[in-house]
Amino acid sequence: MVINRCLRAGLYLLTLLASFGFLAWFLPRALNPTETSPEKRHEDRLWIETSPYLLDRFSCRWLSLCGIHHLRSDPAVPPPPASTLFVQHELRKRGSQSPGGDGAISSKTMLRRRTRMRKTKRTIIKDVPDFVLRHAPYVHLSSGEQFWPSDLAHHLTHMNATDKHGKPLQHDFFDSINLNRLDELDAEVTLHSQDDVEARPTWLYNRDGIPQGHDDDDDDDDDDDDNDDNRKPHPSQPIPPPHLERTTWFDADKSHPPHRLAYPSVPSQHDLLRRGHKPDEKGYSSAPAVLILVDKGDGILDAFWFFFYSYNLGQTVLGLRFGNHVGDWEHCMVRFQHGIPRGLYLSEHEGGQAYAWSAVEKSVDGQRPVVYSALGSHAMYALPGDHPYVLPLGLLKDVTDRGPLWDPALNNLAYHYDYLRPDQGLDPASPNPSAPTAWFHFAGRWGDAVYPLADSRQWRLFGQYHYVTGPSGPKFKHLDRARLCSAKRKTCRLLYELDPKGTWY
Repeated sequence: MVINRCLRAGLYLLTLLASFGFLAWFLPRALNPTETSPEKRHEDRLWIETSPYLLDRFSCRWLSLCGIHHLRSDPAVPPPPASTLFVQHELRKRGSQSPGGDGAISSKTMLRRRTRMRKTKRTIIKDVPDFVLRHAPYVHLSSGEQFWPSDLAHHLTHMNATDKHGKPLQHDFFDSINLNRLDELDAEVTLHSQDDVEARPTWLYNRDGIPQGHDDDDDDDDDDDDNDDNRKPHPSQPIPPPHLERTTWFDADKSHPPHRLAYPSVPSQHDLLRRGHKPDEKGYSSAPAVLILVDKGDGILDAFWFFFYSYNLGQTVLGLRFGNHVGDWEHCMVRFQHGIPRGLYLSEHEGGQAYAWSAVEKSVDGQRPVVYSALGSHAMYALPGDHPYVLPLGLLKDVTDRGPLWDPALNNLAYHYDYLRPDQGLDPASPNPSAPTAWFHFAGRWGDAVYPLADSRQWRLFGQYHYVTGPSGPKFKHLDRARLCSAKRKTCRLLYELDPKGTWY
């Protein structure tokens, strides 16, 4: 009898351990919709070794539970501790110490920059086509947002340059906010915040970037329910199904121009008029958006609207926050064919979603798409509401609503980019002929590298980090893509109607 009980208890324990072991193997793969390269796996092994504790390394490697002794709440606006000023002072002092020798800018980098300057030719400044601004997106930021649009130059004043090991690099141009020298830094360079981001320094919030003139009561002079996230298309504005497309505008570049799928005719706009928006001169932000125009040939023009934030606040699961990072680039791309908008793409975490122009919400004049930026993460969506991703049962979700309306057409830095000349192909547009360009070629990261496991701010559960590495810049967001989706995606699904429950992966 005793033996049977022991065997039964042992069987239960073995089953429990086997189940947990399976979850530890399965969950990190299920929660990451993108493939992991051998280089990433090697970096992960090195990251685990940064923990000074054997038990922590074992738990991380075999149970996917990393840094659990660091777990704590991470509010967007924490109460300031008594030692905040001292900590910030020490971090600034340490960050300002630049070692010589190993930290100096390499001669190879300087030679590359001089070669690029010699190859630079006098260019003709191009205008921004009227149709690009006429169909520029309106962005509804979240009503609960804390981390607002940021200015690149202001962001740099709070950053140091470090190598891939976190060692400060010797430089002399950040203080002058000289964006035109940022490309002197190598690709392995990471911009690292001078402050402890958990102390929430004010520059992370950048409240100066809050769009001006926002009407908090969202007075749209109608009697409809603005929270109706399942609004239907106007019956007089039919959505063209995929088999009625006349050209392959959705998959084109200079090497693969669009070809006709039907008898030639002038494309018609199927503008979908939605309720609830009467934009005017409201929506100006002091933080400029970045507009990059990419000519794909044969009448195809992609207008990339990039939005920069100094901080990305991750989402919470059971009170624990995941996915924080310093620096945040999001974008909305509108594709035109002969000046007519045909579709757009909204970036979202590691991917995004492509839509036909007729599918998305518009301003009341039917000219401009209305998109939504998620609370904290700034991921972009075509609808307000909850947007669960990765985890089941809605445990992890982005939230969007009709918060402050941002009009990036009112303040932006506009450029033309030729992706066939990647090192010399970026030219300022006529509205800003003296706009800096070297920042665009910076191949490093715009925010802190992933904190090591030994850092008290860091943890990782089932492959999900508390802090991840900051993003790369617009140049490395596949501006040469033929399809609307990012080029790293194997498939690109073009939606002709909005799906509140749909995901890109």
